[in-house]
Amino acid sequence: MGFHTKPATFVGHVKIKVEKLERSLKFYQEILGFGVLEQTTTTAMLTTDGKTSFLSLEQPENVIPKQGRTTGLFHFAILLPKRSDLANIVIHFRENGIRLMAAEDHQVSEALYLNDPEGNGIEIYVDRDPSSWIWKDTEVDMTTIPLNMRNLLSSLVPGESWKGMPEGAVMGHIHLHVTELVQTEEFYGKGLGFDVVNRYKEEALFLSTEKYHHHVAVNIWNGIGAPTPPENSVGLESFTLILPNEEARLQVVTNLKQIGAFVKEENNLFVTHDPSGNRIKLAI
Repeated sequence: MGFHTKPATFVGHVKIKVEKLERSLKFYQEILGFGVLEQTTTTAMLTTDGKTSFLSLEQPENVIPKQGRTTGLFHFAILLPKRSDLANIVIHFRENGIRLMAAEDHQVSEALYLNDPEGNGIEIYVDRDPSSWIWKDTEVDMTTIPLNMRNLLSSLVPGESWKGMPEGAVMGHIHLHVTELVQTEEFYGKGLGFDVVNRYKEEALFLSTEKYHHHVAVNIWNGIGAPTPPENSVGLESFTLILPNEEARLQVVTNLKQIGAFVKEENNLFVTHDPSGNRIKLAI
């Protein structure tokens, strides 16, 4: 998992908004196997190791259900350490009657897709060995074909079963709905320093650092000109990018200002938002 440590720039934390915190906590604890690191009446920081958090929940004041056809979260993606972890959670989902939205082979990875009780999209995946990824110049080949579930389950280890989200899990990437792609590419490329590593038709961009298949993806599947959702609606609150060092962060801040992007300092972090209103925190 060297793509989620220095010198890469990667998604270190995602904060999502939910309508009913207790209902969501039940799902994230009992079904996805997270622990709770910290909790208030309206927020919860989730953990796999009892020390750190890469996912948190917030119940906004006067919260409203997730709004359709807007910008914001398509899904956040949890990267598991081993293929057998993915196989184990498939069995766990089956035993608990959890319905998958999809199960797909992307050539670079194998992935399961589902929604939480609030409609927030979740991907749970495992990477194939990077040596097997096929690069054509600066772009990596990615497919979307049905996952060979029988082959995946062949990786099950006798005596091993799902015992909760593994300590080695990380936030692998985030995929966002945006309002358009031209200014969005400039923001994530010239502003944040990501490289476009795959262009899906004229509908989506996959971006990364250090030749990962993607740390961030953006799409216009909710329509060009899709509006920003209300602040109190279920969905994405923000995500945090981890930069290698303070010098790199200050360079990103300079780059964002040069392209006219919003950026400000807030609680020892720099905060920006992309042209579609997706809120991003810049940390080191």
